[in-house]
Amino acid sequence: MQTLTSGKFLGLRLTLRWKLLMGGLAAFTAWCAMSGHGQSLAPTPPMGWNSYDAYGLSITEQEFKANVTVLAGLKQYGWEYAVIDAGWYMQNPAGANLQQRKYVSDKNGLLMPVVERFPSAADGEGLKPLADWVHAHGLKFGIHIMRGIPKDVVLANVPIADSSFHAAEAADVDEGCGWDDGNYGIRDNAAGQAYYDSMFKLFARWDIDLIKADCISARPFRPTEIRQIAEAIKNSGRPMVLSLSPGPSALENAAYLAQYSQTWRASDDHWDLWSRAQNTPGSEFPFGLSEAFDRTEEWIRYARPGAWPDYDMMPLGWLTPRPGMGEPRESRLTPDEQRTEFTLWAFARSPLILGANLTKLDDSMRSLMSNSMLIAVDQRGLDNHPVRNLPAGFEHVRVWSATVKASAQSTEYFAFFNLDDKPVTLHFSWGQFGRLGKNDAFTLSDGEAMAPTAPVDITLPVHGSAVYGLQTE
Repeated sequence: MQTLTSGKFLGLRLTLRWKLLMGGLAAFTAWCAMSGHGQSLAPTPPMGWNSYDAYGLSITEQEFKANVTVLAGLKQYGWEYAVIDAGWYMQNPAGANLQQRKYVSDKNGLLMPVVERFPSAADGEGLKPLADWVHAHGLKFGIHIMRGIPKDVVLANVPIADSSFHAAEAADVDEGCGWDDGNYGIRDNAAGQAYYDSMFKLFARWDIDLIKADCISARPFRPTEIRQIAEAIKNSGRPMVLSLSPGPSALENAAYLAQYSQTWRASDDHWDLWSRAQNTPGSEFPFGLSEAFDRTEEWIRYARPGAWPDYDMMPLGWLTPRPGMGEPRESRLTPDEQRTEFTLWAFARSPLILGANLTKLDDSMRSLMSNSMLIAVDQRGLDNHPVRNLPAGFEHVRVWSATVKASAQSTEYFAFFNLDDKPVTLHFSWGQFGRLGKNDAFTLSDGEAMAPTAPVDITLPVHGSAVYGLQTE
């Protein structure tokens, strides 16, 4: 192994450069500081579960409650949001087109849950009884929407609630969603704002806590509708976390996204594969785990209270019985890759939203979801960043660092990731990391103590990872 001058590990010497880079983002920080509302809504990355990876568009109330019951048992670790993804308003989610899917809406063109799948919604109750049930379990309730206004609502030109406008005045028929045929866009006018206001007043009556708005942060980027939705949330009188998708969002839009939302997708839809297959030029669907390393390094500088780049749900565990893509299956990621994904998402301070069928959790998945140290890195990490300029022997390895404070003691964590298709063995000392003055070092997996001067030998499995913590006074 190459000998480094002064016993320093060159990558860690770039910490100062990193802080200077952070200083160069002062304009972004000032912009984010304008949004105290966002910081109070999402002071840390949201944690929870979303139905899409395991149930696609077709989850039922009974299936949702079964998963939420499991989630409630893990609330002590920070798991909080239970989210129904798209399709709750579709009579036939498996339909090939809009006519076959048959949206359900009320007299004012607002989507309503399908009573056959959500029986508590009967008699016009909507999702309020289900929200009450989630809240009674100590959790928060979220739903998915497609931005815009349903096409059949525009065709019927129904009146917009609490206004003098009609649906056709709000619709931007030239700005639909290229990959979903259900909605037209919303015009940036008073009628358009009135429609979004009526929608979010309904969600406020249902006691919704989080909205995942789709086809809005990229493909296409719709800044006017992002602003209108944020304004509608404010006008509703109920705080709601706003999560925007899909990605990849553009880096140059970071300040705008942070001003009006609390999380936004930094990647395209992520699925259970190490590396995406070759697709149409310009497309990154489906986004693989290996691609997430470069993406998280690009976006970590923008992660701060109330503003969290999101790398999508984690497709771990069992993706059954009706996943949003592919056949029912156990995640195609290996156990080592699943641990690597959870660890990377934590060090990148991403929202931690699990996509697994929670009723089929095994011991391995439960241990990840209850890993209080990794969750602390995600929720309370300070200066989370990739370590640069790694020495010889680290050619296929990425390293991240984060510090977590607890009372008078701090722990600096280092995550080592093997991106190679074969195992790799690393040899180093903490002195090479410039950490000679630390107290005991210990591994995250078992807490085994070691002297700070002892050499470290790590053999990382294919696509595997390891995390070490060094404690300081």
